[in-house]
Amino acid sequence: MHWNPEQIDALLRDMASALERLEETDGATGLVGIESGGAWVAKALNERLSKPLPLGFLDANFYRDDFEKRGLKKSVKPSKLPFDVEGAHLILVDDVLMTGRTIRAAMNELFDFGRPASIRLAVLFDIGRRELPIRADVCGEVLSLPAEQRVELSGPDRLEASVQAVGNGR
Repeated sequence: MHWNPEQIDALLRDMASALERLEETDGATGLVGIESGGAWVAKALNERLSKPLPLGFLDANFYRDDFEKRGLKKSVKPSKLPFDVEGAHLILVDDVLMTGRTIRAAMNELFDFGRPASIRLAVLFDIGRRELPIRADVCGEVLSLPAEQRVELSGPDRLEASVQAVGNGR
């Protein structure tokens, strides 16, 4: 299975429309992409919003609870949140939602910056396999993949995705 840039763009446009409907009710004050794929998706989503939001980025690797399985990525980037998290209505963005552990780690890091009023979750792909009770408020596509497969996003300039065999868990 493969998604070319045009197919990814269609998913992102649909997600941007859904986010704008959410913003009408929530009044989102910031978009936060999780490094690296989530950061790419957040930037692409923000470009498709009729009114772009302040954009920040998190690298939640130090907050993960599964180092034994995954290890630490070679390149950990500093988090950049150019807005006040305290009392903000945030949209957390990631490329793939699988177990929920990356999202939990990102929320833990967000709370180190302050206490947001709310956090919504937007993901490009949801492939299930939850280990934690986390769900996306906005999702580009829901997939049902065998345990030995996952979705890999490539980018950042031209976003494409494909189903790959699992090397180590996500």
